[in-house]
Amino acid sequence: MNAPHVPVLLEESVALFEGMHITTFCEGTVGAGGHAEAFLTAHPEIERYIAFDQDENALEIARKRLEPWKEKVLFIHDNFRNIGKHLRELHIDKVDAFFFDLGVSSMQLDQDIRGFSFSKEGPLDMRMDQSTGMTAKEVVNELPEKELGELFRDLGEEPRWRRAAQAVVRARRRKPVETTRELAEIIEEELGSAPRKKIHPATLIFQAIRMYVNQELESIKEGVQEAIRSLAQKGRVGVISFHSFEDRLIKNIFRDSLKKKANKFRKEQQEQYEEMLELVTKKPIIASQKEVKSNRRARSAKLRCAQKG
Repeated sequence: MNAPHVPVLLEESVALFEGMHITTFCEGTVGAGGHAEAFLTAHPEIERYIAFDQDENALEIARKRLEPWKEKVLFIHDNFRNIGKHLRELHIDKVDAFFFDLGVSSMQLDQDIRGFSFSKEGPLDMRMDQSTGMTAKEVVNELPEKELGELFRDLGEEPRWRRAAQAVVRARRRKPVETTRELAEIIEEELGSAPRKKIHPATLIFQAIRMYVNQELESIKEGVQEAIRSLAQKGRVGVISFHSFEDRLIKNIFRDSLKKKANKFRKEQQEQYEEMLELVTKKPIIASQKEVKSNRRARSAKLRCAQKG
């Protein structure tokens, strides 16, 4: 089967876990299964591979791709922020390796009906899990102007956030904004083109709405922190992010868990010391020019990794 999604930083991700003996591997965002396939191939000793994804379509693709390891892989349809709950239900105390590939995938962007892309006509949805939660249409048509503007500013880092919010509110007073093209045209008409940038004027607005709909930053914080708590000694967690604020969040989570100087004469502090992280990657790993040329999604990818104990 030809998977519709090309995994980024694949070789680099596999290399971070090289030399480890992994019994239990947990992936928070299995997607089309590209990274999982590589990890399972590189580590035949894996006994249990727990694969999370809140997108049912992605899970179905991953099931087919990972068919050779069906006895090892457990697929869970849920947001990875709930990793801890599922591990407890499975009676798994410690995990040897965690991996997260954040953000939206190309296969989600390519589906008109999912409403992720401004370049395709589709309903304003943007939910990664279409069985629950607020849609992009509800966000665009119901949020007060002030809150909508702050959303564009904080999650989209759109410098003209006030104008964008005002334009959306003016448009929805006339009629509800219902499709991706409608929203993109409203933003483009108001903001026009930005000569200094090579992106569509609606790019950052769509990014902000998608992140809000899926509560992405909250999920990252809860999921990665739970992964750190659940790591076995010498276990590793790797995370690929695609936006500056995602990378900054991961950097801060890792930094807050770094080893502190402990008083070795006090048992309780020594136990705390053993639970802290050390960085495997001092700086984030980025894609090579060769990979970026063949897969544009890799151009903004950053990979960080840390180890417990």
